[in-house]
Formats: sequence, C-alpha cells, structure tokens
Amino acid sequence: MADRVSISITIGGRVSADTYAVLAEIVAAEDLSTEWDGPAFEPGHREIGEALSLFAHEVAWGRVEPLETFCAEHGLPYARWSGGYPGEWSAERIVFRAEGEPHSYMVDENDRVMIDRHLVADRDSIEAILAYFDEAEFEVPPLIVEGDPEPAAAADEGSDRHG
Repeated sequence: MADRVSISITIGGRVSADTYAVLAEIVAAEDLSTEWDGPAFEPGHREIGEALSLFAHEVAWGRVEPLETFCAEHGLPYARWSGGYPGEWSAERIVFRAEGEPHSYMVDENDRVMIDRHLVADRDSIEAILAYFDEAEFEVPPLIVEGDPEPAAAADEGSDRHG
C-alpha cells in the first residue's frame, strides 16, 4: 500500500479549449478539487482570470505525476506542495516555471520554505540565500483558456485615462 499525504497544486499558463478539456480530465482522474474536501473537479470549477488551485488528501506518495507531466509537456507553470510522511520524506514544494526542469524546495507542513546548513554554506551570502527564498515564492500566473474574456486590467491599460 502506498504512503499517502495531502497535496496542493496551482497551475497557470495559456491553453486552447481542447487542451483545457484534456487537462480537466487528468485533474478529475487524480481526484483533485478546487477546495479541501470539496466536490470532484469539473471543468466549470475554474475561476476565469485566476490560476487553477487544486487540493487533495490521501495522495499516493504526494505526487500527481500524470498532471505534472502534462503541464511540463504543454509549458504550463505550476507550484505543488506535498506534505511529508514521517520516516520517509519531508514536505516539499515543486516549482515549474514553464520551461527547463522543475525545482524542489524544502518546506514545512505549512508550506513555509526552509533552509538547512548545507544550503546556507552552498549559497555563501545573505543575498544568495534571500534569492533562494525568492525563487521558491514563484507566483503562478492565471490559467487562460482560449476564448476567455480579457481581464479588465488588461483592457484598461490601452485606454486613455488622462482625458
């Protein structure tokens, strides 16, 4: 039997309507919800103009590999938190910035970034250590599906507000 923990994952980026439909199928297959202990995910649960935040308890090994693989293949940035399992692994935050490899950050059960002596020595300056914390605090952009209405802020940027 697999060790199981709670997870949360936030996904952003731009996708076509067809790609979103596949994404929604994967999210549903992973038994994720838009709230802790919430109803099974359906495509309409997405908040337009926001990143897609998903939650689940009792996730095997704290991973949603099919979802993370899909996001990486489609260039969708995400940040995932997984709780630790006593005696096996610590809590972690995985950040994928839409390209390259995902990065792992040690966190506590409240998703606060932690740092150990080895990392302090490796970073060797307070500026480098603070940069590490900044990297871990990646803000996932909204998930925009083709055909979504333009956000009000973006529409207002093009208008002349000075009269």
